[in-house]
Amino acid sequence: MADTKREIERKYESDESGLPDLTGVGGVTGVLDKGVVELDATYYDTPDERLAATGVTLRRRTGGSDAGWHLKLPVAPGVRDEIRAPLSDTVPDDLIALLRSRVRDAELRPVVRLRSVRDVRHLVDADGRLLAEASVDAVTAERLTGEGGLAQWTEIEVELADGGDPAFLDLVDKRLRKADVRPSKAPSKLARALTETAPKGTAAKGKKGQRRREAAQPVTAGDHVLAYVRAQRDVIVELDPAVRRDVEDSVHQMRVATRRTRSALRAYRSLFDRAVTESIGAELKWLAGELGVDRDREVLAERLTADLDALEDTLVHGPVADRLHAWSEGRRGGSRPHVIGILDSVRYLALLDTLDALITDPPLRKAAGGKPSKVIAKAVRKESRRVSGLIEQAIDTPPGQDRDVAVHEARKKAKRTRYTAEAATPALGHPAAALTKAMKSLTQLLGDHQDSVMARLALRELSAVAHAAGEDTFTYGLLYGREEQRAAAVEAELPRVWKKARSRMFV
Repeated sequence: MADTKREIERKYESDESGLPDLTGVGGVTGVLDKGVVELDATYYDTPDERLAATGVTLRRRTGGSDAGWHLKLPVAPGVRDEIRAPLSDTVPDDLIALLRSRVRDAELRPVVRLRSVRDVRHLVDADGRLLAEASVDAVTAERLTGEGGLAQWTEIEVELADGGDPAFLDLVDKRLRKADVRPSKAPSKLARALTETAPKGTAAKGKKGQRRREAAQPVTAGDHVLAYVRAQRDVIVELDPAVRRDVEDSVHQMRVATRRTRSALRAYRSLFDRAVTESIGAELKWLAGELGVDRDREVLAERLTADLDALEDTLVHGPVADRLHAWSEGRRGGSRPHVIGILDSVRYLALLDTLDALITDPPLRKAAGGKPSKVIAKAVRKESRRVSGLIEQAIDTPPGQDRDVAVHEARKKAKRTRYTAEAATPALGHPAAALTKAMKSLTQLLGDHQDSVMARLALRELSAVAHAAGEDTFTYGLLYGREEQRAAAVEAELPRVWKKARSRMFV
């Protein structure tokens, strides 16, 4: 089974002088010589180097204390999650699964071999606590595909100790720069190896792939919308491993990316062949729905649990907490396998392929070549008019179930308007950004109302079950009443928030 380690490090160019003295930097009182180790790593990628193009590395390494398979996923500059699996002859299934959104049906094969002679130092404080590991690596890189050759270089690597303060690396960086040691131009050994071992007259495929992924500066309306769709596609692909690893909030963020993509394709449908985009929209709706299996119940349970915990003990009658926990966990055990099954499905991978095709060969209509200031603004105005009508209808509808429905419909349209304006911001600037912010505030308010509606439904269900079991239902009624008050407060607040949002609307 694979395990995960957060890796925070800096890389530097090195010459014959090696590692400067770091004693006294950020509490370093000792620099301990930990000896020299020899590392031998083979890096794997697809023939078109898809992993390298997105900063992902997969290697099989021997030597050192952590021999095995290492998959590194970028988190931020200088920060990666390293997922480790035991040494074996073939790529472990656990790691293949984490790469599926990027690799899909392509073959993983060895592309580069890196052999390093690593001179290791431990930077410790007065108590002997490890602050960071600093090493000088003499690297030999060999390309294993095509007609590439060999490359050699020496670099300095400083890796923060587990749980350390990243600010410590800033102090080390300052000392190294004073010693005329400069940061490495390459983000990783593999990136440098691919560049320096590429056949003469060519660039590494990974770099070319990376340039292909980066859109040219948007000019037309179609360019701007495609740039937004491309960004959301990238979010879905990059979140796939996090969802599989059950990283907090990853499912929610992937759902948001699918909704953003679908909203853009619907709001700007005049720019594309609808026969193509409507079918993609249907698949995106399917994916969002599958990712949401039991997610809404989980969020609702958190809300009700927090409300219950806030009550005085004298107001809690019966095993309410136990029943709420059982209700929350009732189907949870099956939701994670379900989500992973969706991510492994042919349908999901086909959707990713379809999004790729939409971006690389978009089915554009004539309007896509128009000026953003006209075409995109027109779409935003259209969405603004629609949400305006629904909000006014919700405000005018008498309290009750009909208003609940009207508020929910207005919320969905406000969210779509938010994403439409968000996509328009690079083209239209401040007016679209202001509308995005206004719609975000509005959807948060309306979302609290919908959460209250759903909470009351859940409380009625829980109360009925408790009553059938002969339990006191007083607490359920109390929580229900408080949810009614919440909804009423939102409804009272809505005209004021809407008045402010309306001033940002496109007309």
